[in-house]
Amino acid sequence: MYFIYNIAVYITIFFLKIIALFNKKIALFIKGREGVFTKLKNTFSTEDQIIWFHCASLGEFEQGRPIIEKLKKQLINSNFYNFKILVTFFSPSGYEVRKNYNTADLVVYLPLDTKKNARKFIEIVNPKMAIFVKYEFWPNLLKALKNKQIKTILVSGIFRENQSFFKKYGKWMRKSLNTFDHFFVQNETSVRLLNTIGFNNITLSGDTRFDRVYEITKQKINLDFAEQFKDNKITLVAGSTWPKDETILIDYINNNAKLNQKYIIAPHNINSQNIEKLKDRISKKVVLYSEIENKDLSQFQVLIIDTVGILTQIYYYGDISYVGGGFGSGIHNILEPATFGIPILIGPNYHKFKEAKDLINLKACISINEKYKLNETLTLLFDNDELRKNKGNIAKNYIIENIGSTKKIINYINNQF
Repeated sequence: MYFIYNIAVYITIFFLKIIALFNKKIALFIKGREGVFTKLKNTFSTEDQIIWFHCASLGEFEQGRPIIEKLKKQLINSNFYNFKILVTFFSPSGYEVRKNYNTADLVVYLPLDTKKNARKFIEIVNPKMAIFVKYEFWPNLLKALKNKQIKTILVSGIFRENQSFFKKYGKWMRKSLNTFDHFFVQNETSVRLLNTIGFNNITLSGDTRFDRVYEITKQKINLDFAEQFKDNKITLVAGSTWPKDETILIDYINNNAKLNQKYIIAPHNINSQNIEKLKDRISKKVVLYSEIENKDLSQFQVLIIDTVGILTQIYYYGDISYVGGGFGSGIHNILEPATFGIPILIGPNYHKFKEAKDLINLKACISINEKYKLNETLTLLFDNDELRKNKGNIAKNYIIENIGSTKKIINYINNQF
């Protein structure tokens, strides 16, 4: 199987290079990996003690981020200046957003998992510790780490029964898991599954994203434009919306919005054409974030955020939230609005997300599967202050009850040095 895997990797690379000629995202995937080894050599010296974090994409990065930032702060306070932090991404959607993340000493793409690339990467980096976030188990890379006896851990891990590790044909993949010195996992199911294949070096630590969003509430948030737009009115913040989300939201805004209500929409896709189409479909007075200068924002009822990086803070100004993606492959981050103590609405495709199922069971989150349900729910929440605040408090308490994962992981890391 290992031989077949390596053949498959080279075949995949061959076809990706062809597809890259016609697909912009795949082109980034291929071109972005050019020069990675040179960047590594130019950034790090043989004296550096490198702690390497690998994240598949942006979501995994957000889970690793609390650990990275806590660790960096700790290293600086302890004057351990020879320790460096490397972050790698597999996908363009993670790398392109966080390539300038300045807490890390270097952010690069992870070279594709050929034997040659794996050996070269580990020889150059020679990490003091390798930290994989959530998943992505690359056999050649893990084998190279094992051969060098480099401390390797998994954080915020999730295992499912349908993964190859737990199938009869997955014995060769199970060998890759032997590389890990410790598994920090999110749920009891992951503990049980790992136990069934002989692994006991496990800590049930939970999800580091709770720590990340909780830390945001401790920061001073002062977005003057959001305060001026809100104008002390009840505000709905719709984050990471897709066209299907926007269709039912716009219908509500156009036909049901009252004068004491405000709406902030932060689309997932901020392409200028999509933004203009979205704006044109709204019959209420609407302004784009990119056009707010010298405008009296209190006079507008809808604000469209056509930029990235500020949605998390914008939720602070919301009284109700709608998180997009639930009419597609899956919802975006609902912990961000939850940490600010506001009720959450989502689409029907949420079953892969534990936090969504938990918050729905707690009645702090409501799943919407059609326009009628959205209209009914929003009207109820806008009109009932007590109901709105009660659901929000439940959401906030859920966050507080689940913090602490980062501390467990940091304590383990500290004990290794």
